[in-house]
Amino acid sequence: MLADQDRIFTNIYGWESYSLQAAKARGDWDNTKDIIAKGRDWVIEEMKKSGLRGRGGAGFPTGTKWSFMPKLSDGRPHYLVINADESEPGTCKDRDILRHEPHKLLEGALIAGFAMGANRAYIYMRGEFYNEGSTINRAIREAYEAGLLGKNAAGSGWDFDVVLHRGAGAYICGEETALIESIEGKKGQPRNKPPFPAGAGLYSCPTTVNNVETIAVAPTILRRGGGWFAGIGKDEKNTGTKLFCISGHVNNPCNVEEAMGIPLKDLIEKHAGGVRGGWDNLLAIIPGGSSTPLLPKHICDTVLMDFDSLRSVQSGLGTAGVIVMDKSTDIVGAIARLTHFYMHESCGQCTPCREGTGWLYRIMQRMARGNATIEEIDMLLDLTKEIEGHTICAHGDASAWPIQGLIRHFRPEMEKRLLDYRKDASHDIMAAE
Repeated sequence: MLADQDRIFTNIYGWESYSLQAAKARGDWDNTKDIIAKGRDWVIEEMKKSGLRGRGGAGFPTGTKWSFMPKLSDGRPHYLVINADESEPGTCKDRDILRHEPHKLLEGALIAGFAMGANRAYIYMRGEFYNEGSTINRAIREAYEAGLLGKNAAGSGWDFDVVLHRGAGAYICGEETALIESIEGKKGQPRNKPPFPAGAGLYSCPTTVNNVETIAVAPTILRRGGGWFAGIGKDEKNTGTKLFCISGHVNNPCNVEEAMGIPLKDLIEKHAGGVRGGWDNLLAIIPGGSSTPLLPKHICDTVLMDFDSLRSVQSGLGTAGVIVMDKSTDIVGAIARLTHFYMHESCGQCTPCREGTGWLYRIMQRMARGNATIEEIDMLLDLTKEIEGHTICAHGDASAWPIQGLIRHFRPEMEKRLLDYRKDASHDIMAAE
């Protein structure tokens, strides 16, 4: 387990105030100007040394991403955009950072903005996060009044402004280029890449989009050293601490900060009070938010919670939204419910996603009732393969993966349901005759 002295988010449960005074007492905004004084190259190299990978799902190395921003300005401003659109079912970590640790985010924004030559950051927040938005606004006002933002931010010599932008509740705006389109006042639809945001992002200017957690951990990493962060976790590709969101059939649903690579069983048993009815009552777990393929109990017994371990069992860490399902779960019905979400949230730009998600939903609805044929299971799998990898953004993949996981691990359950339905239908016909 993660040692208490290595925890970054010390107020994630809101036991103390989120105010600037309380945040400073916890170590936030401590000599921020000294970090900035070490220069842009030092900040980026230290982030690379830490091994931090993006905490929004894709897991791209953060220091490398920051280094993609042009070192010299060609006259266009540079922008940092913070993705607070947290809309993945099963994921609620960013919300608690925004609620209880807003100054970690603001300090991280200043340092990250300096490292990429940006004088302005936009926090793109999910529209439903009304209270969290109010908290962030108060924290921004406190930071301006204390001279930590604005002209000569934190006495660093770097001018930096932060703007809160509320979204309108579209899941697709969690995709970085759709998010950029939304800020510009357009319909939230992903852009073709290239050009990538670092070359032409917000208002066609160099832009980096990072998740809330990614930005919020940066100041602590730079204060304590990239080597310290790299020393936590399973290996050099899966370093540091991570916020895990545990929900579903557990005795104590919670958000918890733990070391990358903690065994999934330990995570649930030690922090979430175990599975309802005991570990042997476990059916399956979705390990990284609703878009990642589920894992059956025999894999959950031993799998580690990091990017590479979960990829090796054909799933993913994603946003670390852990959804636990016990044996009372209608697993086919649960995945059918998720297919409705992805159908509803498709932006409609790409034909495979626009049309395919509707097909997936309609077939899965019949599968859940049992009103389908055995042959349609393979047809359903083929359909997911026709969607996966054939769209501009990863929404098509996200709609396909839950079904692929269901067929991979619970095909016998699907077949039994279809056969039982046929038997019941036959009995009804015979009774009618």
